[in-house]
Amino acid sequence: MSRTRTYLELSQDGGGAHKFYEVIVDGTIVSVRYGRIGATGQLQTSTFPTAQKAQAAAAKKIGEKVRKGYAPAVQGQRAPRAVSRRQVASAPSTARAVAPVLWRFQTGSSAFGIHIDEDRCWVGNQAGDVYTLSHGGEVLARYSLPDGVKCLVADDFWIYAGCDDGQVYDLSSKLPFAAYDIAANVDIFWLDIREGVLNVADRAGGLTVIDHEDEFQWSRKSTGEHAWMVRADDHGIYHGHREGVTAYAPDGGGELWHTPTKGAVLFGWQEDTSVYAGTARHVVQRLSKASGRVEATYRCDTVVYSCATAQGGRYVFAGDNSSSVYCFDADGTRLWKLGTGGGSALSMQYLDEKLYMVTTDGSLVCVDASDAAIAAAQQGTVPVARDIKLAAALPTYTPATTVTAVQTVSVAPTGGVVVECIQEGGRLRVHVVSGGYEPAWNVQFPRGIREVGARYVVDSLHPAAGGFYRVRGEIRRLI
Repeated sequence: MSRTRTYLELSQDGGGAHKFYEVIVDGTIVSVRYGRIGATGQLQTSTFPTAQKAQAAAAKKIGEKVRKGYAPAVQGQRAPRAVSRRQVASAPSTARAVAPVLWRFQTGSSAFGIHIDEDRCWVGNQAGDVYTLSHGGEVLARYSLPDGVKCLVADDFWIYAGCDDGQVYDLSSKLPFAAYDIAANVDIFWLDIREGVLNVADRAGGLTVIDHEDEFQWSRKSTGEHAWMVRADDHGIYHGHREGVTAYAPDGGGELWHTPTKGAVLFGWQEDTSVYAGTARHVVQRLSKASGRVEATYRCDTVVYSCATAQGGRYVFAGDNSSSVYCFDADGTRLWKLGTGGGSALSMQYLDEKLYMVTTDGSLVCVDASDAAIAAAQQGTVPVARDIKLAAALPTYTPATTVTAVQTVSVAPTGGVVVECIQEGGRLRVHVVSGGYEPAWNVQFPRGIREVGARYVVDSLHPAAGGFYRVRGEIRRLI
């Protein structure tokens, strides 16, 4: 059987598209690989009844891309575009002592990504490693992603990792997969997600909104570049950049308000009625979500990298670029400044009277933030920190990018839900076959393992507010 390969690229000046599209026909099998130039990309494989039908399907795919501006190219001649990594500096703390650290875990590389939920702690670093730990510090599992982790965000049960390769990976099940592929002209700085809708802040000061099917919804350009902050709720998307914080309406992106801040915004946090912006001018500012009015200011001694609050803003925490962490009461009174015990805090999160930080030296640090511990720290009394070690045999998971990576079964297990991949309007969609579900709804599903006509069985499906289903648990292919 003959084997043909067609390789196309689309590269635009001024930071536009910089993508490739490759089609390989091997007898009755058509393999399509696509992504950013210089990256491995995603792979989709389809099988056809005859070689002639495979050739026709490939020709159709190639024709669609050529009409969109793709052209034949030689792989490797165009260099990949540089991806911005957050440039950070970290100096030793000038504080008199270390914060009330309960335990710390060293990941081996500078870490930005953090998510803490009721079950476990997540940390992601610049080597592409994501670790999960118990709240007591036991290391449970490791995910190995293709590129550095910029941030970790959660949408109910689902956990997503935004990476330097432009992909956003779903880490919620045994089979991690690329759930969103951010446009090649968007240089991701930070992410937030709500009910399947992804909000992307970027280097140019842009805000891009993408739905659960990885389809563009809208974008806006704020007045300042280097947008590190994005937070979302039902009423607005709060976008922090060099010129302050701008709030946009979730539906359509109309500007709600803009507030200049004291310095460029580097990170943010939100409570029900307020949003907090950490800035390069040594302060955290609390802004009203309704109007953008500055409600309070929390003064640090140097550049603020990150911030978080106790429930309702009762305590406000800030991490600076000199390896210190601050604790303020709600009105802005500084209670203490202490060392982190593990580099400068690049991101932080509060949950259940504990403050969790990830740092420039790659540590995940757990700080006792209870009333008693905060008061004791004011008097100079802190616990002895415990250093966490890696487990000898740690479960490690890597993303599935091809159909062959998925376990196959001949019979759907009891309680499983059957879904099917179909061609719809030039795109591959996944719909539910099993009874008791809305058959017209799409299923958010790994793109790299979609194949027209293939059926899969998943442990369960959960409806999302946007009118689609999310997979929970294991994915297996029915044969």
